[in-house]
Amino acid sequence: MKRLGRDFFGRDTAEVARDLLGKHLIRKLEGDFLRGKVVEAEAYYGEEDPPSHASGGKTPRSEVMWGKPGLVYVYLVYGIHLMFNVVTEPRGRPGAVLVRSVEPLEGLERMVDNRDRCEAIELTNGPGKLTEAFGIGRGENGLDLIESKVLWMEDGPNIDSGKIKTSGRIGVSEGKEEQLRFYLANSKFVSDP
Repeated sequence: MKRLGRDFFGRDTAEVARDLLGKHLIRKLEGDFLRGKVVEAEAYYGEEDPPSHASGGKTPRSEVMWGKPGLVYVYLVYGIHLMFNVVTEPRGRPGAVLVRSVEPLEGLERMVDNRDRCEAIELTNGPGKLTEAFGIGRGENGLDLIESKVLWMEDGPNIDSGKIKTSGRIGVSEGKEEQLRFYLANSKFVSDP
């Protein structure tokens, strides 16, 4: 499959979030290949979007969101879970898509090991589970998905638009009414159907 390029990510954040559904996340981890199909994603804009990390302006934590599209943005929430995001929009305009869940396709044994032997259905059906299963940590923050040899995204089969659902974002107090969460209907790997 074809690797997603800079032009794919350098667009409106909600469009990228929607278009990421069905695309594949690939991770090369110590000789193992892990692959998952994106089934859920949330869009976060810049300084005008209250739940976005960019809403408070550029900080050491969020500055990668102003970088070139296709960079990885990883951050810690609740002092426990790491979140995997992809930077969107043209360089200098902050935006990112939180990849909330994937359907595991390849490397399941390694994902199970990474998640401490959990059941397959629980491997990647949430953003913290996904990063743990794929071995994505703070070291990947700022990584370029376009050029990386250890983490990238590839095109996948086209998704019928009738199978794509939207909702408000999850786990935010402000801006949750915005229909910026996109997910595949009937996927058992969605975090919150």
